[in-house]
Amino acid sequence: MDDNYQTYLNRVAKLAMPENYKTQVQHIQSSPKFKPLPRGGREAVPFAGYTVIAPPAAEDNQNIEFYQRLNSFQNQLIELTPNNLIVPVPPGSLHVTLADLIWESAYNYAQEKVENFDVQLHNAISKIFEQYQQSKTLATPIEWQVLAIIVMPRAIGVSLVPKTESAYNQILNLRRAIYQSPDLTALGLEQHYHFTPHITLGYFGEVAPDLERDRLSNTISELNQQLSEFPEFKISQAELRKFDNMTRYYREANWSVLSF
Repeated sequence: MDDNYQTYLNRVAKLAMPENYKTQVQHIQSSPKFKPLPRGGREAVPFAGYTVIAPPAAEDNQNIEFYQRLNSFQNQLIELTPNNLIVPVPPGSLHVTLADLIWESAYNYAQEKVENFDVQLHNAISKIFEQYQQSKTLATPIEWQVLAIIVMPRAIGVSLVPKTESAYNQILNLRRAIYQSPDLTALGLEQHYHFTPHITLGYFGEVAPDLERDRLSNTISELNQQLSEFPEFKISQAELRKFDNMTRYYREANWSVLSF
């Protein structure tokens, strides 16, 4: 399902075009992952599952400068858009998803119907990481760079592009190992999305009927100009993480980690 390197570059380049933003902002919707509070603002609702991610900002010692810059950019995005339009992801939870696994109703169903589902999932990921570690060949560092703001129907973030084809393929090979694993397939896990590496900065909250969408798309296009000088983003680990909602991604000390 995932694109090859050149197809991916062509696809994400189109996401950064001003005319694309004008189209995308016409379709934004309030995210159901957050609910309004009586006194204003929004809070995360239960939305549980598992994912494979690079370490979140609060635990990533290799990308400290990158995340500091990204947090400042996130704050600027919030300030320049209408009040309550964007519910920001906590700065310490900013991260790159490498492979979605299972979430919400599918996870709740699996927990109910599959005996020791969590244990089986942990064991399967541990096996995949171990086999990948043994089979992979050494390559150049996995370095990525920010391309542009990415507008999704219910969220907004920044997209990333690999600096080399090797950096891209290392992650693609890991994704194939995960999604083609018979152990995970037996647990009901499957691939749902093309790989579009990004960091979600926030989810759409209050999308007012009178939202000035053309003005919003212009603001996004202008902010894009600041992303060209961002530091590189290095991926050195892939980790199994659990989440109970969209604000925190956690792991126990004995959970699987893959080092690149």
